[in-house]
Amino acid sequence: MTHDSGGRLLVIGWHNVEGTWCFPGARGAGLRGLARQLRTLQAVANVVPLAAALADLASGRRLPPRAVAITFDDGYRDNLTLAAPLLRELRLPATCFLVPGLLDRTARAWWEELASAVTNARAPEIVWEERTHSLRTPVEQAVATRALSDRLKQHDCTVRETALDELTGLLDPARGYTVDEHFMDWDEALRLQEHMEIGSHSLRHAILSRESTRQQYLDLWTARRQLQERLGVEAAVLAYPNGTAVDYGPTTLAAAAAAGHAHAVTTRRGVNRPATPRFEVRRTVMDPRRGVRDLRKLVRDILRSSDGPPPAMPSRSAAPQVGSAP
Repeated sequence: MTHDSGGRLLVIGWHNVEGTWCFPGARGAGLRGLARQLRTLQAVANVVPLAAALADLASGRRLPPRAVAITFDDGYRDNLTLAAPLLRELRLPATCFLVPGLLDRTARAWWEELASAVTNARAPEIVWEERTHSLRTPVEQAVATRALSDRLKQHDCTVRETALDELTGLLDPARGYTVDEHFMDWDEALRLQEHMEIGSHSLRHAILSRESTRQQYLDLWTARRQLQERLGVEAAVLAYPNGTAVDYGPTTLAAAAAAGHAHAVTTRRGVNRPATPRFEVRRTVMDPRRGVRDLRKLVRDILRSSDGPPPAMPSRSAAPQVGSAP
């Protein structure tokens, strides 16, 4: 086997820690799960700062064996209140990708707004685009939320927000939703940067491939400039919203470079090597509530190409944790 220790980087991403309207979960399960996952990484990997690791990888400089970078997307408040203290305790570096439009409340967290409207709908069902979605049980609500979200992702920001307003009217929710419920503001982002590197996640969390060429360039340039001006950070790395292969394109790659980013990360799974395109960095998204099984497999995969014997993987019973296992 050909070993390439020092030439591989695994990037792992999280979003919220505890449950939200869009990502419901039992109270406390997210923090317990994230704690176990991060402690597992601390035990079996070398956790490195993302921007520096990507720069080293691209230039051919060696990374530590079993190099892993930690990221969080969107700017959920519990990244500051829950994830940051845990990272500080474990002395693990991480990057948080922020959306300036959410920080200043000029953008809508449409996925959370939609999930809130569906969960709190007074209507027993909704007909949208000639399809009927029953809303009578939590399972039906989850199915409807996913289906409606998938449809909204097909549009640019302007059309999506118009459609969201129409959906909200049909759903007739018993309560409204505001970004303040789950997301940090600029003051909280200033506190967060004491604990994490800051990257950009676009200005409005637009699905960039759905936007015009002009809008993509303007969005990414404005987002990075605002992060620089308000937080004093370079925001060298961009994370594409949604981040699948259909959510960005050649125009997006060019716009990211023109905005001054050095790298951009996707949500396409894989391990990064020196030949990985700088603006298509592979990243695996994790759910903190799923424990460490998936994480163990990811780390095993990267260990296969590392020099020397791998460290023993902690068992479920032996892994350090906060509270009981989820």
